[in-house]
Order: sequence, then structure tokens, then C-alpha cells
Amino acid sequence: MDKLDTVKVKRTQKDYTLGFKLAVVDSIEKGDMTYKQAQAIYGIQGRSTVLVWLRKHGKLDWTHPLKSQTMPHKETPAQTIKRLERELADAKAHNLILSKVVEVFENDYGENARKKSSTASFGNSKQTNK
Repeated sequence: MDKLDTVKVKRTQKDYTLGFKLAVVDSIEKGDMTYKQAQAIYGIQGRSTVLVWLRKHGKLDWTHPLKSQTMPHKETPAQTIKRLERELADAKAHNLILSKVVEVFENDYGENARKKSSTASFGNSKQTNK
């Protein structure tokens, strides 16, 4: 095959025959490709053109194509560990920043800004009620 045969040609609306539309819809519904892949492979410019064909000519329910096209992503254990490690590192950095802010506040204003323990405040409230 020549290079010219493999070049994708962008089409205009006039080029789409009913047979072409039905072939694209059929290949998508068989699971050979997604509608986005069909757009790229056949050079279909409109974002919703293939979706309109699927709704009009397809046998499946295409009222919510994004939900039916995307599979839920399952993480591998290694991916879960890496994600949790990143989240932990972010939380530690956030905690460090907040600690520095509290430290600066206490130094500038001379007041204790840290939260008192709940047992100490609970005990004090009982004593004041007597």
C-alpha cells in the first residue's frame, strides 16, 4: 500500500451514504470500535455525528452513550498503594503547612491556637456547672 492510501481524509456531510452510516453503526454495536474511534478512523468531523447515527439507526439504547462506553476503572493493588501513598504525602504536606501557620499565629499573637483535648474541656465544663 502507498502512503496515500493510508492517509485519513476528512469528509463533508454529503459524503455519508446510508450504507456507510449503517456500516459504522453496525461495527460500533458489534464492539469492534467505540464511536470515538469510528470518528477518528473514518475522519468524521462532527463530535455528535456518530452518536446521532447510533440513536437513529442503532438497535441499542444510545440515549446515554458516555455511561455505556466507559467501563469502570479498577485499580490494581499496586496502583491503589501508589495512589494512597500520594494521598498520604499530600496530607502530610498539608498538615505541615497548617502547623507552620499555627506556629506563626502563636508567635505573632502570643495565644495558644491549638485545640484543647475534648477530655480537658469536658472536665472543665462539669466543674463550672457545679
